[in-house]
Amino acid sequence: MSALAALPLTQNLAQNLVQSVDWLAIAPPTLTAVIGLAALVADLFLKDGRKPLLGWLSVAGLAAALLLLLPLLDGDRATFCLSDGTRACSYVADPFTLVIQLLVLGGALVAALLSVTTLKDADRGLPEGEFWFLLLSSAAGAALLPASRDLATLVVALEVASLPAFALVGLRHGDRRSSEAALKFFLSSVTATAVSLLGISFVYAATGTLHLTEIAQRVQDVDGQFTTLVHTGVVLTLVGFAFKTAAVPFHFWVPDTYVGAPLPIAAYLSVVGKAVGFSGLILVTVVALPSYADVWGPALAALAALTMTAGNAGALRQRGTRAYSAVRLLAWSSVGQAGYLLVPIAAAAYSEDPERSIGSTVAYALMYGAVNLGAFTVAALVGRTRSGNRLTDYRGLYATNPLAALLLAFFLLCLAGLPPGIIGLFAKVTVFSAAVDAGLGWLAVIMAVNVVVALYYYLRWTALLFRAAPEGETSGHRAPAPLTAALAVTAVLAVVLSGAPQLILRFAGTGLF
Repeated sequence: MSALAALPLTQNLAQNLVQSVDWLAIAPPTLTAVIGLAALVADLFLKDGRKPLLGWLSVAGLAAALLLLLPLLDGDRATFCLSDGTRACSYVADPFTLVIQLLVLGGALVAALLSVTTLKDADRGLPEGEFWFLLLSSAAGAALLPASRDLATLVVALEVASLPAFALVGLRHGDRRSSEAALKFFLSSVTATAVSLLGISFVYAATGTLHLTEIAQRVQDVDGQFTTLVHTGVVLTLVGFAFKTAAVPFHFWVPDTYVGAPLPIAAYLSVVGKAVGFSGLILVTVVALPSYADVWGPALAALAALTMTAGNAGALRQRGTRAYSAVRLLAWSSVGQAGYLLVPIAAAAYSEDPERSIGSTVAYALMYGAVNLGAFTVAALVGRTRSGNRLTDYRGLYATNPLAALLLAFFLLCLAGLPPGIIGLFAKVTVFSAAVDAGLGWLAVIMAVNVVVALYYYLRWTALLFRAAPEGETSGHRAPAPLTAALAVTAVLAVVLSGAPQLILRFAGTGLF
């Protein structure tokens, strides 16, 4: 009889543990992961002459994953939810998730198009099956992260996005520079992750839950003796995501990693890596710990000021004749741009409408993603004939390849925030407004100074494009079809957004959660 009496209890427990899965909600990252696995398995059976098919399979898979975002626009979806009455979920496909997944999968798609050409030029110097498996695995983790609504899933997604990226940076056979870059990237990331996990354990110890919405409620009622523990946990948790965003002082890996990695991977890290870091940072601060804004707000404001200043200072120091100076300038520029992206997140701590501040970060990230990928695409085009990829290699580019020169000039002007790069100007204005509206006038002043400083190196590079070409330089830069497609995609996005900036600037005035 006792066994029969226990049967209903066992059935209820099983019902609580077994959760239905909304396969449509999780389709974009799932399809990306499946295509990556398919590319790895197919590599075992394809002859060397047919290995390029893996690249086109990966490109098609990423395009299909992007299309799977369309059915999710009809409303919020959630899955892997608790059935204890709290309705806390581990995966949520809300507007914030979809916008970041659009940025992540779109950035991965452009990086994949660039990689098709890079792998062909490498002439088996890069293992194709492993390359595509690692790239799509990282993209799947990056697409999962903005949908994560508990700290365990958040950390798993962060590591799934990061670990394949380490391997991609050092995947080039026999390249010492690539190996050193991968080692520096790996060691610094592992340290940051370990510190972040320690912070998460502190938050969990104080609240007894990993779900972000539950943490937001319970953390307000933490006993006085645990307050210091939570404060410490908040600061330590931010470290891991600050590393991913390349915020100072966790930025030192960026220049060497971008130079050592294959150029498409550098482009991928500059956009998708930042999207991962910023989306995680937003979820931890604004969603899980809004009541501790007095802790993370000043910390992020200080990080923003230091990051934009250090990034622009590093970009100013680049000498045009140094090997890979163009890539290094883009690397330091991405550090400076990370500082701008941090400003609205810091402002959310002081704003009466934090969602509007977060919208400013999302709008700026979309602008930055489109134009920065475009700049890397032109760098990949020039690098096919100028392996040193120095800034001086771009002198007279207009004479040899007018279209590439005009597009690079447009991308650089967007990053600088100057007409005709209207989208860059408006995006900077929204970030600046977020700081002013939140009462962070000092941060807005530092941002304004840094924007002016950045004009110098962006305009210096732009001017080089239209100077007289060196004697004997008459050949153009031939662009293979995949590279041409990547350039066309980024160019169309940048031009359309400059002509109709409201397409993304509307995020700066609406809630995303």
